[in-house]
Amino acid sequence: MTTDIIDSHGRSGGPDARHAGADHPGLRHQGYRGVRRRVINRWTLATLLIAAMVALPVLVVASRIFVPTGGLWEHLASTVLADYVLNTLRLAFGVGVGTLVIGVGTAWLVTMCRFPGSRVLEWALLLPLAVPAYVMAYVYTDFLQFVGPVQTALREVFQWTRRDYWFPDIRTLEGAASVMALVLYPYVYLLSRAAFLEQSVCVLEVSRMLGRGPWRSFFTVALPLARPSIVAGLALALMEVLADFGTVQYFAVNTFTTGIYRTWFAMGQPVAAAQLAAVLMLFVLVLVVMERLSRRQARYHHTSTRYRRLPAHRLTGWKALAAFIACALPLFLGFILPGGLLVRMALSAGDERLAASFWELAGNSFILAALAAAIAVSLALVMAYGQRLRPTPLLKGAARVAAMGYAVPGSVIAVGVMIPFAQIDNALDGFLRAQFGVSSGLLLSGTIVAVLFAYQVRFLAVSFNTIEASLGKIRPTMDYAARVLGNSAGRTLVRVHAPIMWGSLLTAALMVFVDVMKELPATMIVRPFNFDTLAVRTYTLASDERLAEASTAALAIVLVGILPVILLSLSIRRSRPGQTEE
Repeated sequence: MTTDIIDSHGRSGGPDARHAGADHPGLRHQGYRGVRRRVINRWTLATLLIAAMVALPVLVVASRIFVPTGGLWEHLASTVLADYVLNTLRLAFGVGVGTLVIGVGTAWLVTMCRFPGSRVLEWALLLPLAVPAYVMAYVYTDFLQFVGPVQTALREVFQWTRRDYWFPDIRTLEGAASVMALVLYPYVYLLSRAAFLEQSVCVLEVSRMLGRGPWRSFFTVALPLARPSIVAGLALALMEVLADFGTVQYFAVNTFTTGIYRTWFAMGQPVAAAQLAAVLMLFVLVLVVMERLSRRQARYHHTSTRYRRLPAHRLTGWKALAAFIACALPLFLGFILPGGLLVRMALSAGDERLAASFWELAGNSFILAALAAAIAVSLALVMAYGQRLRPTPLLKGAARVAAMGYAVPGSVIAVGVMIPFAQIDNALDGFLRAQFGVSSGLLLSGTIVAVLFAYQVRFLAVSFNTIEASLGKIRPTMDYAARVLGNSAGRTLVRVHAPIMWGSLLTAALMVFVDVMKELPATMIVRPFNFDTLAVRTYTLASDERLAEASTAALAIVLVGILPVILLSLSIRRSRPGQTEE
């Protein structure tokens, strides 16, 4: 027996009415379930097409693994490949240790303890996210080099000459790891703090009753409970390490990203560059699998159904001072000091010629970021809504494939974009020359279209995760009511869901906008000829050792990134659950 569906005019029955409700799983009924499962509507088709489009560059890179390179790959394997692997592993290890110590330690202190400045530090510790790693590298190089203010002051105070003292060189692998740890620790801090806030005092009280002190309880109880979140934050930080180009290139550290860029442009070997990119993807795959296994293997549960919030221990004396220094030092080194140095350099010896081209560079950066954000939010909204309408394993898998791009370095995506776009351009140009005697030139590769496509592959996951979470909070009954009133799936999305999700849509757009403003490797490889952005200008000047001139464009990037980070920090502070003090 089947039940008719009432249409927008109050009439019931009929296949048309039934198919009007077929777009949403909550409007199914037994008699037509099998038919609807076989129908692919436009939302399902759009979701699958977007996922296929985003996965194309990754598949292109993977397909080049076994393409012959005329002995070049063997040459790379015997000369520089081991160096790439070793340096990448060493850099990832150094940054991983640094982000874990800083991120987990500061998260635990501001969550569990109350001391002077803790309420400000709990959101301010996120501010280093606004500073790109390559900008941090330029700032600290200028600050710590031989003619920089630190060594100059030491020589003036102690009357030293160059041979009278030793000073560590910042432009080393260890220096790169330190700089990147100061920028990337907020990933671990953010997720660790969220995990600590979700823990109940019950389990910690059981640990204390068994004779374990505060530190032992932290390492044996609180830390294991937060392990999945900590590993997730660590995986995000390490993915950024693998994707970094500007920092390692400036510090002359040979990693996979610098090797890909050098093989593509210096050697003119896109196939070999794609094979290096494929090897780098193996590192990314290991990180993804590690993060998934960490969450799957976690089996920690509260011992009581009576949940009580964590107490905030008030620190006094030297303990309060030590906690303040431990939390304030990463903020000072990761944001306050480099921000102040950028302002000083920009005011004293900034790029005078930037004034003539600033609006052009800022316009290029703004247009790319705005277009990329608008496209990413639109595509993510289509995908999230298509998955909501038909939450089948196929669409869920397609969504996961589309979200993989954020884990793939920009240099890998750039290679995967340039190869098929160049082939399409060459094929079209050859056809037009043979048939009509005209040349089409470059229509895709080396154009804004290619740059925007690379941004979608890289950052679509940022907007999709935000929008999917927001859409999941809307009750299905609102869909049912809108459909019964005669609204199609599209009109329901526009008239009902979009106004409710407006804040999340803006948040997703803002996050993509800032990421695009800071993005360097994909922009460097894919951008059109003589098309520069603030990030490219900063990198070009810094590469020429014109650090003071690079400060102006770098400061503009940081200022753009501050606003969304502050908004994120304040939202986290407002969402902080109440705590009791002991």
